[in-house]
Amino acid sequence: MKLSIAVAALFAASGAEAFAPSSRHVVSTSIDKATKGGVRRRGPMYMSTTEAPATANGESVTTNGASSASEGSDGNSSPYLQRRPRPEYIPGRIPDSNYVRIFDTTLRDGEQSPGATLTSSEKLEIARNLAKLGVDVIEAGFPIASPDDFNAVKQIADTVGNEVYDDGYVPVICGLSRANEKDITVAWDAIKNAVRPRIHTFIATSKIHMDNKLKKTPDEVVDIAVNAVRFAKSLGCDDIEFSPEDAGRSDPDFLYRVLGAAIEAGATTLNIPDTTGWNMPWEFGDVIKKLRDNVPGAENVIFSTHCHNDLGLATANSLAGALNGARQLECTINGIGERAGNASLEEIVMSLALKGREKFDNNALYTGINPVHITSTSKMVAEYTGMKCQPHKAIVGANAFQHESGIHQDGMIKNKSTYEIMTPESIGLMRGESQSGAGIVLGKHSGRNAVSTRLRELGYDLDADKLNAVFTRFKEVAEKKKGGLEDEDLEALVLDQAGNINDLWDVTGLQVATGMSGIPTATVTMMGPDGVQRYVASTGTGPVDAVYKAIDQIMGVSVELEDYSMQSVNEGIEALATTRVVIIPKVGGPNDSQSTHAQSGITNDRKFTGLGSDTDIVVASARAYVSALNKLLTFTLRRKQQQTEEGEDGGDDGDALEPQLVGRTPVGVCDGEIC
Repeated sequence: MKLSIAVAALFAASGAEAFAPSSRHVVSTSIDKATKGGVRRRGPMYMSTTEAPATANGESVTTNGASSASEGSDGNSSPYLQRRPRPEYIPGRIPDSNYVRIFDTTLRDGEQSPGATLTSSEKLEIARNLAKLGVDVIEAGFPIASPDDFNAVKQIADTVGNEVYDDGYVPVICGLSRANEKDITVAWDAIKNAVRPRIHTFIATSKIHMDNKLKKTPDEVVDIAVNAVRFAKSLGCDDIEFSPEDAGRSDPDFLYRVLGAAIEAGATTLNIPDTTGWNMPWEFGDVIKKLRDNVPGAENVIFSTHCHNDLGLATANSLAGALNGARQLECTINGIGERAGNASLEEIVMSLALKGREKFDNNALYTGINPVHITSTSKMVAEYTGMKCQPHKAIVGANAFQHESGIHQDGMIKNKSTYEIMTPESIGLMRGESQSGAGIVLGKHSGRNAVSTRLRELGYDLDADKLNAVFTRFKEVAEKKKGGLEDEDLEALVLDQAGNINDLWDVTGLQVATGMSGIPTATVTMMGPDGVQRYVASTGTGPVDAVYKAIDQIMGVSVELEDYSMQSVNEGIEALATTRVVIIPKVGGPNDSQSTHAQSGITNDRKFTGLGSDTDIVVASARAYVSALNKLLTFTLRRKQQQTEEGEDGGDDGDALEPQLVGRTPVGVCDGEIC
């Protein structure tokens, strides 16, 4: 009941009732109970209960559906916050004018962040968490970008897009396409098996983009937009979103014209992007208002916002759009995205939760988001992309619920509402007491249950395989680290294992010799996917360079190290070190990997990120590097398998795969010579 009381206190103190249903429910975590007609049911989502939580003064209240699920022996039950029942989903119309759809583009725009490449399995896991959150639309990717992107979007559409909860909720699965028939066809092929598929097509409408990028006249742009929407509709798609790219800098009269034409052609959602983050909130709100007032047929579509954060105003602009009638807000987890990022989902959702009922011109705005999944989803995205949030990031930053000032601490001790407008528990972060609230110190004698309990309190809901991997690393580190592991150490170990979903190679031994005299030398032993151990001795300019050269020889890769960074997890000589690397395959090398950028159409080399943690900085560096290389090899292997299946390689690709997968070295090599 701890979470229930905390959430009750939050909303009692703030007066926010954005999620408050008429009765309390328990939300279960059971998955895929049955398959019927190709659609998987997820449930039970809601089970009525008569118990009500109490506020601090003991009064019984009805809050946002928060309650503790009964704890079963399967360990799957945990506290949840019920998302408010949402209106029936209808493309182009929302029966409740106060409901705001949340469109998440983490897997598309978010992945365009430099170094944020995600594997297909990582995208699927994030999509599942987005469904737990209850986002209305998941933009799963840009299918035309590469065969791997196509398959990732299709996998999400075929699985997450068919998992219908007992309350009828299933996310819309959206695929992005440029305004041409090839892109649209590929996008439709990727998403069409979802229960609710959507095509999102776009073309730039600002003068600077039309003149310099498209080399098109306004008339040509209108024709392209209309033909794109019509073609999408002709494929059988009845949920079509159209975006005039760089709308924030486009001529209003031209926007009225092109958007009106898109509506007439069949668009059901008009997304208005502030592509460069140029607008002030009052400017962007006025754009939305004028479009709703002047676009022919505006009453027949949903207006959406897509705001970038170049001036730090993405969330403010999105909320200004909602104030002026936008009923879909596009955003990403942690605000990741192009350049300075996108509007942050967690900021938008909690802003509407706390202020939506009374600060939007008598419109009691609300969403269907289940906010207790915010922390776990935020951490998952940070782990898989390798992009950690800055400590002072609103809602999900490490310092968001920390208080160091003496005056603040005094206020928090007396009444937490003095300095907190929401509780960490309301977003799924268990504050609790130190050491899991039970005097538990996590050390080398700790068991799996103690580690699992603390990880759940920190917002990590790991499946059995991941928990086993983290627990194994926990035991290894705990043997070396005196005094037990702190929360920061545990989080570092989770990050360390995040890149090991597709673990082809593993470092099984490492020894270095270095100093002020002599040449730094490293001997590395690795286990490959064929089960054979290989070892190489190599020299370098330093111990890490020597280790990386040895790993390159064993794995047979050719990459450039674009970025290398390391930080201490906490204080002390025995602190864990976390290393982050970003690699790019060398052009023309055996692992050359390219994809097409959605906006520019430019083909770029993919970047792969790896994280590693250990008390030994050289070992941490090796683990991070191998994590990134494993992602690269997995991507390359999957792409070549797809080419083989499509018959594009002449049937001889199997032999070409082998050296890339199991390395190009004999069992032992010492500084270039077989030993």
